[in-house]
Amino acid sequence: MILQLALSTMMVLITAITHGLGIAILAKTLRGELREEREHHLRAFSFRALAFTLALMFGLFVLHGIEIWSYALLYEFLGAVENLETAVYFSTISYSGVGFDDRYMAEGWRLISAIEGINGLLLLGWSTAFFVTVVTRMGRR
Repeated sequence: MILQLALSTMMVLITAITHGLGIAILAKTLRGELREEREHHLRAFSFRALAFTLALMFGLFVLHGIEIWSYALLYEFLGAVENLETAVYFSTISYSGVGFDDRYMAEGWRLISAIEGINGLLLLGWSTAFFVTVVTRMGRR
């Protein structure tokens, strides 16, 4: 159990740092886009603003994908699942909080997947808060 907790803690730290850096990059990109829109007097609800919003959303999706794959690669490395496809599937349902079934996970590593679920929900919440802030700011101009 101690090893599972140590690996879980390591993964929470890695994914939180990854997420923080990703959000910081997206926020910096957003500031640049807002500056560009002000300088060129673009409307807040232009095609460009829509495209940028979709790009931000895609960036968040990629960020979560990196975090899901990080857990999947850990499961594969540990031999906790049969193959990489199962590792990615299991990691995705754990991270998203769906938590379908843990029959795919070796019994000795299930605690990691439970903590991945909590971690995923927190990171998804962080992304939601960021995205709501972005959309709210766009509507204020």
